[in-house]
Amino acid sequence: MVSYPGKAAEQQMLYNSLSGFEPRDLKRLSLKPVITVEQVLEARQLIRQIRVEGPVLDYLLELVMASRQQTELMLGASPRAAVGWLRAAQAHAWLATRDFVTPDDVKAIAAPLLQHRLILKPEAQLDGVSMEKVIQTLLTRVPVPR
Repeated sequence: MVSYPGKAAEQQMLYNSLSGFEPRDLKRLSLKPVITVEQVLEARQLIRQIRVEGPVLDYLLELVMASRQQTELMLGASPRAAVGWLRAAQAHAWLATRDFVTPDDVKAIAAPLLQHRLILKPEAQLDGVSMEKVIQTLLTRVPVPR
C-alpha cells in the first residue's frame, strides 16, 4: 500500500500546480521509450503461453473462493480478480524464465494483486486488521498443491 506524502511534499505539489506544472505534461519531460509497442504485444503473447497445470489453477481458484469466506472481508476476490491473478502468475513465471506457473508464483503476487481488490469490513478496520494480514492468513489457510 502506498502511503500519503508528507506535508512538505504535498505542499510542494500544490505550489507546483499553482505554477502551471501538470504531472501528465509529458512535453516537458525528455522521456525515451525503453520498449516498443510491438515488444509489449510480443511479451503478452509469450506470457499467455506459460502453462498452468490443473492443480495450480485449482489452487488459485481455492484462494479466490476462500477470500470470499474471510470473516474480516466485506468483499472477496471477484471473477475479474481471479483472471488478473492468473495472468499475473503467468507473467511472474515468465519473468523467472520458466514456461510453467508454480504455486509460489501465485503466492508471490497475491499481496500486490489483491491489495485494492478486497474490502475490509469496517469493524475489522476498527480492530486494526491490515489487508496484508488478511492476505497472509488466506495464503496459510489454503493448502498448497504438491
